[in-house]
Amino acid sequence: MEYKSITMAAWAVLGALFWSIGFWKLLKRPEIYLPDKFIIRKLFIARALLFLIGISGWVYIGIAMTNPRIPAGVSKDKIEVRDIFFVVDVSASMLADDFKPNRLEVAKEKILDFINLRPTDRIGIITFSEKIFTLMPLSTDLKLLKQMVKEINTGFLGSGTNIGDAIGLAVARASSSMSKSKIIILLTDGVSNVGTMTPMQAAEEAQKNSVKVYTIAVGGDDNAKIPTGQDLYGNTTYRTIPGGSYDLNTLQEMAAITQAKAYVAADERTLASVMSEISKLEKSEVDTRGKIIYDEKFWYYLLVGVTLLFGVELIRKLILRESI
Repeated sequence: MEYKSITMAAWAVLGALFWSIGFWKLLKRPEIYLPDKFIIRKLFIARALLFLIGISGWVYIGIAMTNPRIPAGVSKDKIEVRDIFFVVDVSASMLADDFKPNRLEVAKEKILDFINLRPTDRIGIITFSEKIFTLMPLSTDLKLLKQMVKEINTGFLGSGTNIGDAIGLAVARASSSMSKSKIIILLTDGVSNVGTMTPMQAAEEAQKNSVKVYTIAVGGDDNAKIPTGQDLYGNTTYRTIPGGSYDLNTLQEMAAITQAKAYVAADERTLASVMSEISKLEKSEVDTRGKIIYDEKFWYYLLVGVTLLFGVELIRKLILRESI
């Protein structure tokens, strides 16, 4: 038997102490008439036995709180996982209205759908515009990942499009992983125009580190408009996206160099389909063989302890007629 949290038994000791004090203070003379001799000999013995049974119940509860477990064998399984970095363009053009409500919000929605289907994968998020920001390192914390996706927004990383450095950072972070399957999913609607690395240099670096770069060109209208503010009457004003749309040739070459694929998502349905296809990529396996499997005994000890205490209190109330 192993005990994971021995110190937690202190709470059971404290509970037993307060229960013992209450047990002896609350003892009252039964409401039925009994000869004095019977009370002296029999009733005291009955109460003492009940007290010991109650203490036994607290002992079981104390053992339960230590989270007892018995080694039951050794795992022979493998868990399939992969490391995935989403690299998301957050330049102002991602607010274009050809997706509803805009390109970025739809992209976030599809990323969340993807995460929900990948409970064993390690997923990270990098956002970029002119500057690069690691919003979330590789993690399996789905709750935190979802929260971070919801925090993705435009307006705090400058006004350019720095695809090369964003991919370079994702490659650097993924290269230290032991996973055999390392994937970058790039979502962008622009042309790289700033940065120390070109997109092609970043793709070559990814290829050297066995990282696949799947590129998704987001947007279906070169003349899509982005909000710029409000006029004097409170109406939203718009302007056409500066510079047009994405550089599909570069995105295709990046994917080809890393033995991945390039996609064009012209609308929400197409983007969902692209994400679904990428989710079917070959997975790597994390070897868990040799890991000890335990038979957890928490509920057994807790059930016995609570049953004993409940029985004691029931006897005190219904048979000994004590006020509890």
